Amino acid sequence: MMMSHVLARTGLRATARTMQRRNMAGGGFTDKMHVQKNKFVEEWNGRREITEQAFEINPGNLFQIIMMVMVIPYGIYDATRRELFKKGDRRHLKNGVV
Repeated sequence: MMMSHVLARTGLRATARTMQRRNMAGGGFTDKMHVQKNKFVEEWNGRREITEQAFEINPGNLFQIIMMVMVIPYGIYDATRRELFKKGDRRHLKNGVV
């Protein structure tokens, strides 16, 4: 229900009359502003859309992918877990992984 109808029903007709109407997505921007596209942003957006087509796994980059996806995250996890074991932190003791 529109706000002016709600205000009119509650007896606040003066408030309902003074409310401003808003344009649909008009805002403060008009066509007179002549916004120019940034060619670098447009190129980045286009590249993002075709990433699955441009991405390829070959023997040259397979090692890097395995390092970034498996080895480095597991190394961080293992180091954090060992630190919790050493300190005897209560968060480690609660989860039952001893």
